[in-house]
Order: sequence, then structure tokens, then C-alpha cells
Amino acid sequence: MILTNDNTDIDRRARLAAFNWLNNQVRIHGDVLPRPILAQGFQFENQRVPLVAPQGIFKPKLLPQIPLSITTTPEGPYDDSFGPDGLLLYRYRGSDPQHRDNAGLRMAMFRKVPLVYFHGVVPGKYLAVWPVFIVGDEPENLTFKVAVDDMSLMDSGLYSGTDAPSVSDTGAEARRAYITASVRNRLHQRGFRERVLRAYREQCAFCRLRHLELLEAAHIIPDGEPDGEPIVKNGISLCKFHHAAFDRLLLGVRPDYVIEVRKDILKEKDGPMLLHGLQGLHHQRIILPRPKDLQPNPDLLDRRYQRFRAAG
Repeated sequence: MILTNDNTDIDRRARLAAFNWLNNQVRIHGDVLPRPILAQGFQFENQRVPLVAPQGIFKPKLLPQIPLSITTTPEGPYDDSFGPDGLLLYRYRGSDPQHRDNAGLRMAMFRKVPLVYFHGVVPGKYLAVWPVFIVGDEPENLTFKVAVDDMSLMDSGLYSGTDAPSVSDTGAEARRAYITASVRNRLHQRGFRERVLRAYREQCAFCRLRHLELLEAAHIIPDGEPDGEPIVKNGISLCKFHHAAFDRLLLGVRPDYVIEVRKDILKEKDGPMLLHGLQGLHHQRIILPRPKDLQPNPDLLDRRYQRFRAAG
């Protein structure tokens, strides 16, 4: 297909519409989006435009040649990872470099066209990242290199097809490496949260609150410390209030999964929130994941509990 000016204009407007729609969805749901919303997509010029499909490299019918999104799934067959240069490695579809999907991403690289990247953090939920650019092609490894960039540059009109800067342009490489590294960290954080909340059946382990927008994944051993890994056995699903209290050692959890409230807090008199929100938890057992292999590691809990004891 030979691209005309009309095709190029439709492609540009449809991508910007997709980015704007995603921005609105993130405001509503957060940056981890459920697959049904992405599969339903949005309306553009009386056409429905989905953002994902069963294949990882997806081009909706509306677009003339270049895919709109690339997707990884937690249970998928492709080993997507980050390379030593910090850029995302995205596997080809299949083993044929000339497969139309691979050719479409190669065209996105040559024409410097922005895409959306959906990273599956748990089955059915995806971290949405955009704009991303294909910045390298490694046929010998059946892999593309992908960099994340700044959406404000899209908004400013800097990216307009062939006028977009390449990854080797002054400042672009460093900027994209920095932004991609921040996305990598966000992937770990969101993946940890989603896995922990799913294990605890999307409720606070202390008070049973079920409002997802108020739930967080608390580290037992803090992130950045030895053994502070983002794994479910080092996490507890907590509401924002109890997460803050746990982090500040106002309460602790014994290795037998029983909550203790700090002695000075038990003696305070400060209204119903203190009484029911903290003091009432003393000697209560936390809610646990049903699978034993997802329950908090008692050794990690004991180390955290000793810090709680020392603080009280």
C-alpha cells in the first residue's frame, strides 16, 4: 500500500485520539487498565478502535499500515525484557522477520511513529505506557528495541511523522533512557501491587476494606533493603490508613500473623478512628491469602516485628 497524505493524516489523528482516550482512562482507573476496556477501545470518526487483540502486535483496521500497540502478557510465550542499555526488548511475532506484524513495527521505526505499550502485570490487567518508539531492530535475536518518550513532546507537535527526532539525535537518547528506566521501575511497583492485592482477594488484610482505589501493597521488608523484593511473600494488602500506620511502626504483625498495636497508642484517647481503626486491631489475626505459598514469610515478618518492638 502506498501511503497518501490522507492516510498519513488519519494515522496521526487516530494515534493522538488513542493517546487522549488512554489519558482519560488512566485518570479514571489508574495506569493499570483491565483488558475488557482496552479491547472495547474508543470511537473515532464513527468507527470503534480497539487497542488490543489476541496478537501482541496490533493494528486496528482503521490504520493503513503501522501497528497501534504492542502487548506483553504475564502468561504469554514471549520473553520480553530490558537490555543492558536499559531499553525494552520486544520479541518478534514468530520467527519470520518479514511477517507483516514485524514489518509493521520496522516501518514504525523508519517513520518514527509512536505506539502504545501494554505490559501485563497480572492476567487481564495491563500497565499502559505511551508514547513508545521502535529504536532498534535485531533480526539475529528476533527482537526490536523500544524506548519510552515524553508525551509532552507529542503535545507540542515535535513528533509529526518524519519530523520526529531519532534516538541518536542530541539529547533524545539520554532522555529516552531515563524515561524508560523510570517506566521499568513503575512496572515492578505496579506488578507488585497487583499481585499482592489479587492474593489477598482485593481487601485490606487488617480491616477488610475492599475499595481498590484505597488499597496498596505494603512491603514487609522495605523496598531497597536486602530481601526487600517485590514478591507476594514480602507483601501485605493494606488500605492507605493501615499502610501508613504499619510503615510508621504504630502497629506490627507477629510471625504468627497476629497484629499488635504499640503500647503508647493503646493508652491514647482520641475518638472513634483511633479506637476502631487502630486500638481495635490489637491481637486480631490478619486476613491471609488462601494459597500457603503466597502467605507472608514468617522470617520476614519477625524481622519487621523486631523493629516494631524496638520502636515501642
